[in-house]
Amino acid sequence: MAALGKIRSRGVILITVIGFALFAFIAEEMFRSCDSMRNESRQQVGEVFGEKVNVQDFQKLVDEYTNVMKVTQGRENLTDRELNQIKDVVWNTYVQNKLIEKEAKELGLTVTAKELQNVLTEGTNPMLMQTPFVNQQTGRFDVNALQKFLAEYKQAQTVNPQMAEQYRSIYNFWIFVEKSLRQQILAQKYQTLFAGCILSNPVSAKIAYNDENQESNIQLAAYPYTSVKDDDVKVSDSDLKAKYDELKPRFKQYEESRDVKYVELQVLPSQADRAALDKTFKSYAQDLQSAEDPSEVVRKSASYVAYLGIPQTKNAFPSDIAARLDSIAVGSMVGPFENKADNTLNIVRLMSKTQLPDSVQFRAIQVGGGTPEAARKTADSIYTALQGGADFEALAKKYGQTGEKTWITSAQYQNAPSMDKDTKAYISALNTSAVNETKNLQMAQFNLILQVTDRKAMTDKYTVAVVKKPIEFSKDTYSAAYNKFSQFVSENQSLEAMEKNAAKYGLKVQERNDIRNSEHYVVGINGTRDAMKWIFEAEEGEISPLYECGENDHLLVLAMTKVHKTGYRPLDDTNVKDYIKQEVMNDKKAELLIGKLNGVKNMAEAKAKGGKIATVEQVTFAAPVFVQATGASEPALSGAVAATAQGKFSSHAVKGNAGVYLFQVNSKKMRPVKFDAKEYEQRLKQKALQYAGNFMSELYAKANVKDNRYLFF
Repeated sequence: MAALGKIRSRGVILITVIGFALFAFIAEEMFRSCDSMRNESRQQVGEVFGEKVNVQDFQKLVDEYTNVMKVTQGRENLTDRELNQIKDVVWNTYVQNKLIEKEAKELGLTVTAKELQNVLTEGTNPMLMQTPFVNQQTGRFDVNALQKFLAEYKQAQTVNPQMAEQYRSIYNFWIFVEKSLRQQILAQKYQTLFAGCILSNPVSAKIAYNDENQESNIQLAAYPYTSVKDDDVKVSDSDLKAKYDELKPRFKQYEESRDVKYVELQVLPSQADRAALDKTFKSYAQDLQSAEDPSEVVRKSASYVAYLGIPQTKNAFPSDIAARLDSIAVGSMVGPFENKADNTLNIVRLMSKTQLPDSVQFRAIQVGGGTPEAARKTADSIYTALQGGADFEALAKKYGQTGEKTWITSAQYQNAPSMDKDTKAYISALNTSAVNETKNLQMAQFNLILQVTDRKAMTDKYTVAVVKKPIEFSKDTYSAAYNKFSQFVSENQSLEAMEKNAAKYGLKVQERNDIRNSEHYVVGINGTRDAMKWIFEAEEGEISPLYECGENDHLLVLAMTKVHKTGYRPLDDTNVKDYIKQEVMNDKKAELLIGKLNGVKNMAEAKAKGGKIATVEQVTFAAPVFVQATGASEPALSGAVAATAQGKFSSHAVKGNAGVYLFQVNSKKMRPVKFDAKEYEQRLKQKALQYAGNFMSELYAKANVKDNRYLFF
């Protein structure tokens, strides 16, 4: 009992201690939860309909599409800008598919296996024409070739894993195409259903016919708003507010944007840098001219253009090099010469020129063995059998291969960064073999039995050695520029100071408004992702750190001037206010001009009131009149003319976009165009569909799409 009394006497203290302990426990769990949520949000590249898009999942889609581009273009590498375009395509496609999927689900629309099979059987979808399964004879997609490939790939996964690995990129490519086809078919079904809701009728068709073909010739008196002095118009805050409320929907912004001012410096080579590069290139020219095999000279020069030592089409070379090839004699050399378009110095030596096929169809049997000698012995046996009339595909299957015919084009190999001796021999055999000729190629580790079955598109091919290098600045030049720019940034840590002192450093403060986070480059400069992240985290008035960006040749500093949140741009926004003020001034000028023209009954009186008189022909209701005197298109004038009878003077002045107008209708007539009700009904339907085409924008606006890609890419 004594212990209990002691506890009771300290009850308040005990409750307080327990309370703090419980709070600490709850707070710890809350902070853990918040931290976990923050970590999760940092991995979200975006959001559609509240569904978050994880950066790893998005990257998989990007990798998938990148592989497709490489397969279709026959390239191993893509430029930074091409990769950014891919990311945009992937994101926009992902969002669009999500919008359609949601609508389709609510409507019960699906794509069945039979519908997909019908598209494959028909074989005319443009997407299918980009696959390797196009029959070269018919020029159409061959579903049988696809099925054969899928069966062979499935079999190879268990029987010949090495071959399966070689087929994997094509298999992944097809999986992408199939998925895209399903999405395309679903979108088409939704759009077709949507289009079916839009109807036209004979009455509307007749009205449209009249609107297009009843034309008037008029005499026009124009009174431009510019004829009234701005000082003669008084604009009050209430006028601006009323006009803003009237036009407010025009100023809705669906994504946040930001305005910045910035100073950037591009570091350029000095005269000393150019002199040193000229000296180096003279040495390259001497070595290249005297070399029997230019491979080593080109390799040591670190040229942008690799020397493969095989004939290539012009498409394999940069445009400035390709443009010179036909003007160079075989064995001759041109350069060094400068190409300002890509800021390079160049030397070109044409080793040979010949006509070869751009496309070759062939089949092959790869022959291996325990040793190279064993492989060669087996290959000799196969070659002898073929020469004796043996069936190629039967022999291929005997050695675990298909022996099917395959097409190869110049684009698939001529842009390779390098090429070994075996590959050169292989390409040479493909290009130089006659149709139905069989060759036994001896490689380092195996033999290849190769038979050419068809050749197409004979074209000029060139073996060319190119030394192409950028005109670069030296480390000393960059260091001097960096130190100067760094001093400017450190001494001017406010926008006012930057604007005041930029000229002293030979710099200029520039402006860029409405930057959106979907952009990849700040003010068009590569390598500015960190600067983009800063822009969307900074507060108004902040000055950024100094950024080294571009191709390691730009220096950049930014000042945040304005943050535009999603929603309606306010009236105090400079651009909005200027627009509204001009609209109000035009309204008030129109009132003054209309008041001035009250009681005018004919063109003589209209001219006396200062009207600019002109004859305007072929005025129709369907097309706005373009008025030379005001430099504007005026739909309201077209409507007023259509409503006025021949020989009549306008009953009142017409307020337009750029002025006020009076007119006399001199004549009206119908164009000699026969009325076809069905044709005009179809035209109306197409026009309505064009207007309705904005449905994707409406769906997008309701999907609460968030794009945070700038945080990752």
